[in-house]
Order: sequence, then C-alpha cells, then structure tokens
Amino acid sequence: MDRETFRRYGHEFVDWIADYFDQVEDYPVRSRVKPGEIMDCLPETPPAGGEPMDRIFNDFKSIIMPGITHWQHPGWFAYFPANNSPASVLAELLTAGLGAQCMIWQTSPAATELEEVVMEWLRQMTGLPAGMKGVIQDTASTATLCALLTAREKATGFESNRTGISGKLVVYASEEAHSSIDKAVKIAGYGIENLRNIAADRNFALVPGELEKAVQKDLDAGLKPACVVATLGTTSSAANDPLDEIGRICRRFNLWLHVDAAYGGTAALLEEKRAMLKGAEAIDSYVFNPHKWMLTNFDCSAYYVRDEALLTRTFEIHPEYLKTGQDAEVKNYRDWGIQLGRRFRALKLWFVIRSYGVEGLQAVIHEHLRLAALFKSWVEEDRCFELMAPVHYSLVCFRHVKEGAPEEELARLNAALLEKVNESGKVFLTHTSLKGKYAIRMAIGQRATTEKHVRQAWEIIREHSA
Repeated sequence: MDRETFRRYGHEFVDWIADYFDQVEDYPVRSRVKPGEIMDCLPETPPAGGEPMDRIFNDFKSIIMPGITHWQHPGWFAYFPANNSPASVLAELLTAGLGAQCMIWQTSPAATELEEVVMEWLRQMTGLPAGMKGVIQDTASTATLCALLTAREKATGFESNRTGISGKLVVYASEEAHSSIDKAVKIAGYGIENLRNIAADRNFALVPGELEKAVQKDLDAGLKPACVVATLGTTSSAANDPLDEIGRICRRFNLWLHVDAAYGGTAALLEEKRAMLKGAEAIDSYVFNPHKWMLTNFDCSAYYVRDEALLTRTFEIHPEYLKTGQDAEVKNYRDWGIQLGRRFRALKLWFVIRSYGVEGLQAVIHEHLRLAALFKSWVEEDRCFELMAPVHYSLVCFRHVKEGAPEEELARLNAALLEKVNESGKVFLTHTSLKGKYAIRMAIGQRATTEKHVRQAWEIIREHSA
C-alpha cells in the first residue's frame, strides 16, 4: 500500500470510528450471532494474493461487525466497563504507527521515561503511599502473577528461582477473590491445594479473624505462609476487604500483602473514597485497571510495588545482547514483569490524563456513582426487588423476588428475567452468585452512559419482571 492509499483509508477509518462513537447506541449491545456463524462466512484457506482494502473493509462491516458485542454502548451494564475515549483511541493510533518495542530504555527512551512520570502522576492522583513505584502491565491477572512470584522469592530468600519451589508455601485470599488468584497460584508453583479461601462476612468482605486463624494453623502444621491477596471492589459484589486489619496480620507474620483493586481502584481518584485505602502503608503490591473505569483503551493495568528491588530481582535477566551503556542510570521495564517485549502503553494513559485532567476524570466517576445510587434507590423502593449487596462503587447487585419461593425457583426466575432483558438489545447485564444466591449485576461505568440509559434499563427490567 502506497502512502496516498494509506492516507485515504486512514481518513476513512477515522471517519468510521467517529461515526461509530455517535451511532453505537443503534446496535444491539450483545451480538446476536449463533456459534459458528462468523466462521461460516470466512474462507477456509488464506488468499494467495493480496486483496483490495475496499473489499477487506466491506467484509469487516458485513461479517465482523455483526459478531461484535459493543462494550462502548451506553447500555453496557455487564461485567465491568472496558472504556475507551477519543483521546485514548488517537493515542493508540500513534502507538500503532510508531510500532515501537519498548522493552528497555534504549529501544525507546521516551516510552520508559513517560511511563515513569505517568505512573507517578497516577500514584498521586489515587492517594497511594509516597515511594511506591509503578509499571504498566497488560492486565490485573498478569500483575497478580507478578506479585505472587515476588512473594514466593521473598519467602524463600530467592531460592525458588534457583532450585524450584518446595510446595510448602501458602497463599490466602477471600472466598470472593477473583479467579485470577487461583490461576496465578497454579502458574507460580504454589499449587492450588495451598490456596486458602478465607470466609467473607455478610457484606462479602474477608474476615480478618478467619485469616489469622488460617495462618496460625498452617504455621502449626509446618507450612510457610507467604502471601495474602486482598481485594478492593470484588468482581461479584464490589466488596472491600479491610486493608488496615489485614495489613496488621501481614506485618505480624511477615507476609506479602498484594491488593487487587482492578475495578475499585479508580474510585480513589475521589478524596471521599480514599477511606478504602486505610492501612495502605502495609501494602507490598497493588494493581488497578485504568482500562476499566478510567477511559483508557484495553489493555492498561497499573501495578505498584513498595520495594522495586524485590520485584526486579525476581524478574531480571542479563543476556549480553540486551546490555547497554545506560543500564545503571535508567529503568529497564523488561525487569519489572513477565514480558520482555512491551507496548508503548504509557502514551494513551498520558493522553487521557492530559485530555480530561484530574477534575474531568473525577467528574466521570462522580456521575457513575450518582447513577448507581439512583438505581439502588429504585431497587429498594420496589417490593418486587431486593438489594443483594452494599453499593460501594457503581455496581448494584439485585434480584427479583417472589414471596415464599425457594432459592432454586428464584434462581430460575432471575436467570429467565436476565435473558429477556438482554434479548431487548438495548442493555446488557450479567449475573453472579452471592452466598449461594443468584444475583443480577448492574455495572454502571460506560463513558457514554447517562441517566436516560439507566432509567431505560430499569424500565426494561421492571417490564419483563412483570
């Protein structure tokens, strides 16, 4: 493709994206294709010769778009948000055009130094303790794996990197913790049998007393407690584990404390939400996702550590072909995680923060919290519905109720209600289980969502519940 053809299609694609932003509400939120339907439209063998871009783009619109679930739709209330914004999309365009591989300082000094500055901005914006150092990972799952690997090395005096893991190290997390904890425990070599799922209270937060008893029991059994994972904004209900009490236990037993704030961490942009960070001085590592609730394209996960030397000692490698004359003076982020190759993710985060400013981002979070409080009030005022969990952020868990109905019938009733609501094409919600009870999740956080869309969702829910 020559330069002028590239320019022409570049303009056409940007125009299409701009129109998509305006027209996304016209699409059904959830794709309506059936399994295999997209594959049936695609040839089984690759083209022998190049095809014109017009044909490729037309196929994108006619074949691919029907199979897209629209995360940027204002009726998106499923899972958690995965926001973008015009500023972030433009930065991603520049990142793709530059095509930089940012593994070490020398391969793009601006990428490394911008990441260092932007992560310090973000630390200040969210009120994390001074001195914590940040790096951008792809997802919170990767960041949690990094935390568990570093905790493993600290607990074994870095022997497990050299000789392997003994199988006696133990990890602790709430029964409400994300499934990425289970996966990380397996990958990092602890073994899933050495993960202790600690009981949560009626508000779905980890019970510190149960954690302390579990740690002592393992010590008495000759095992070695290594790491506790606390959560701020659990996936099912957005519950907050009590960091201050958990931190005191971790300090008493010399345990690594990792905090998964993938969703809830963005709320710390607001001063009135900083109470969730009480006890943060005991945190060893912390992650939250700007790609969820901070208008930054997936993937962009902010990972912070209290002791960067422990992190880099866990991951650092020094092959001759990666040594440079500046290594002693700079950060080489290849040593801050699993990947060697790294995308220039800091650019989009920089664009977003500068485009909106701290106050603009705070206004977005404030509005989503207001809408969640409004939706919560509707649930509480309607005797046909029941609130299932405290509302700490912009997630509301609820269900339709029927007097005298057993739990099995309520689960079937609400599952059927959820499917009917989603079939409308105007909204998309998902479900979870809270203490064995089926609950519908209303996650408000999409950039384009307004009160009109939340009211429409409630009307659709009530209509189908009748």
